[in-house]
Amino acid sequence: MKINRIEEILKSYMSAGRDKLIPILQEVQEAEGFLSRESVELTGRHLGLPASKIFGVATFYNQFRFEPMGKFHIQICRGTACHVKGSAPLLDSLVKELDVEPGRTTKDGLFSLEVVACIGACGLAPVIAVNGEFHARLECDQIPVIIDSYRKKGL
Repeated sequence: MKINRIEEILKSYMSAGRDKLIPILQEVQEAEGFLSRESVELTGRHLGLPASKIFGVATFYNQFRFEPMGKFHIQICRGTACHVKGSAPLLDSLVKELDVEPGRTTKDGLFSLEVVACIGACGLAPVIAVNGEFHARLECDQIPVIIDSYRKKGL
């Protein structure tokens, strides 16, 4: 477990108050890959805050995750261009194909699904990125093919 690394991070914030909560959570997530219950509890003890308060702050910001990302992290753009070009049905197709809701990871740990406000590829809309690899101008019938190709890579 990465508890030792989390304790190192917290030591670098020895006299920190609640004003340092976000930077601490960012560093912990960077080290751990997500915010575990243990890391939230350690952070709470360090700052003198209840874990519920820390969860409340962390859930407000969509940058924080509470479970590990999958081997293949899928980001689907829901920005204006992608929305106009049909990203809502693509999201539905991804949810159905993966059997996972946005913000979650599949039971087998292969895929995590994240909705992003803009992926920066408006001219290629609608777009998904899998571990940073873009798939552009998508249609719903392409989703199972893309997912299957990553499943084969993940075996």
